[in-house]
Amino acid sequence: MKKDEKKMINEYGYVRLVDVMGSDLTIVNAARVSYAKESFELSEKDERLIRFLASNDHTSPFRHAMLQFEIYAPLMVARQWWKYIVGSSHQEGTGDSLEGWNESSRRYVTEKPTFYIPKPDCWRQKPENSKQGSGDYFDYQTGERLTDELTGYVNQGLALYDNAIENGVAPEQARLFLPAYGLYVRWYWTASLQSVMHFINQRIEHDAQKEIQDYAKIVYEYCKQNFPIASEYIKE
Repeated sequence: MKKDEKKMINEYGYVRLVDVMGSDLTIVNAARVSYAKESFELSEKDERLIRFLASNDHTSPFRHAMLQFEIYAPLMVARQWWKYIVGSSHQEGTGDSLEGWNESSRRYVTEKPTFYIPKPDCWRQKPENSKQGSGDYFDYQTGERLTDELTGYVNQGLALYDNAIENGVAPEQARLFLPAYGLYVRWYWTASLQSVMHFINQRIEHDAQKEIQDYAKIVYEYCKQNFPIASEYIKE
């Protein structure tokens, strides 16, 4: 069991590698089993094989290595991330996901809610030539106003939530008072190296939402630490 320290994204958000199965050698041996061969130490020849597999989209050997993460992120990040669970089946025609996702639930958890509230210098304008993504940053004065407005909105929801809990409302209903998209949630994500690489390749792109980019970069760091050769095929 590999339990790394949390890598913080901001004041609250983090990614932590909980466990990892396999190494670059795992990929090599999964590919070589077709010829009843096995490597016991990674060689230059093995490294060339990994590069060949990745360059030619021979993806199945990358599914034999797994990573498990604990993530604490705003709901808007979690729901973008969830798309990779919905589309994670590696076998066409099946609806079975090959990834695991278990998330904390406010049906049961009543720990103090935590919210993502951008700092005044972090508010972004909508882009001029696209219906999604972000443009330039707002000036500090405008950002300060937006931060104050969001803080007031969150505090109002928290007060209503706390009042509902104190009056005996079931947590699964009391949570309706909490502003949703900025609320931090915690989950475990277990995925094959192929799935993790796919997630990173899409979410470290310059046009990905910055908040999820920040998380993808940390996931990428863990990949490089544990799969240095395979990680060469993750775009920076």
